Amino acid sequence: MTFRTLDDAPSLAGKTALVRVDFNVPMEGGKVTEDTRLRVAIPTIEKLRDAGARVALLAHFDRPKGQRVPSMSLRPVVDDLEMLLGAPVRFAEDCVGDEAKAVLADLDAGGVVLLENVRFHPGEEKNDPAFAKQLAELGDLYVNDAFSAAHRAHASTEGLARLLPAYAGESMRRELDALDAALGNPQKPVLGIVGGAKVSTKLDLLKNLVGKLDRLAIGGGMANTFLFAQGVDIGGSLAEKDMADTAREILAEAKARGCEILLPLDLVIATEVKPGAAARTVAAGEALSADDKILDAGPASVARLTEAVDASKTLIWNGPLGVFEVPPFDAATVAVARHVAARTKAGALTAVGGGGDTVAALHHAGVADDMTFVSTAGGAFLEWMEGKPLPGVEALSV
Repeated sequence: MTFRTLDDAPSLAGKTALVRVDFNVPMEGGKVTEDTRLRVAIPTIEKLRDAGARVALLAHFDRPKGQRVPSMSLRPVVDDLEMLLGAPVRFAEDCVGDEAKAVLADLDAGGVVLLENVRFHPGEEKNDPAFAKQLAELGDLYVNDAFSAAHRAHASTEGLARLLPAYAGESMRRELDALDAALGNPQKPVLGIVGGAKVSTKLDLLKNLVGKLDRLAIGGGMANTFLFAQGVDIGGSLAEKDMADTAREILAEAKARGCEILLPLDLVIATEVKPGAAARTVAAGEALSADDKILDAGPASVARLTEAVDASKTLIWNGPLGVFEVPPFDAATVAVARHVAARTKAGALTAVGGGGDTVAALHHAGVADDMTFVSTAGGAFLEWMEGKPLPGVEALSV
């Protein structure tokens, strides 16, 4: 898909840009506790300011369900945003109507205003054309810089893009370029790593990937389901035994599509999940007791997976290989992540990761900054990997 970026926009001087950002940040006691989502918006805001545009930021926070909920106001974000931007940020008590118009009318070129939570209005999540029109009245152009909200067809993510000249912001552009490099037009061979607890939550993902990848490594709790489906003893491990037929169907589909599936060769097991728990490594297929739980992949599995990484030009990663939050069951995830990072830094691999657990695991391994790209988009990243159209991106297409 080709999409419009700010480089395609005509002169921005004196124009008002409505910029959809994702400021749904963690907060505690009215204070921002983690500002990644604020920081990723800065390049777009600065680009617009440098071009002489007025910048009106549209965002949601939490789930007020169309009601004005004071505890879900975006006002607490202003101080942190000013600090990151190194410039004043105004705040408007509403995102439409006279209040928003008055603040914008008083804004100089290069000025920035954060508009109140768009989800205070029921028209936002309903993608109500009348509400989208109210938003459009505030600006001359629309910029979507919130890939993480692009899977929602809401007024501020999709409806507004149909009413004004619409462009991808810098963060959105970077995300879309990275995703295109990972699955759209990747350098082959392409390897995927998919982990996590349940096959049922990643059915669409697995079915889409086996048609696009050369190899797919399956780890975490979902690997237990696939092992069980092949008659491997999994003891008392987490698994969706009722998904065994589905797992076998996915394996058959992968074989038909020429995608090699890599399941663990050896397993790290223990009888309890706690830090420093006594663990042992067994070959997949050995008899296990009812108390034995598979909590990580073993060294032989890691060795084969790192060999697969070495043989690949592109990697896409979603989900850990074991219970990485509880050492020693982080060993496989950390070892593979560090190997991936080394290959990426050497210029031998394009590596894109995403999804909440994946981001946490890569940070845990200390390599998040060494990947080609790490998406924090969550649901949007997953739906993109599933091959589903994202309304907020489709609206930007040329």
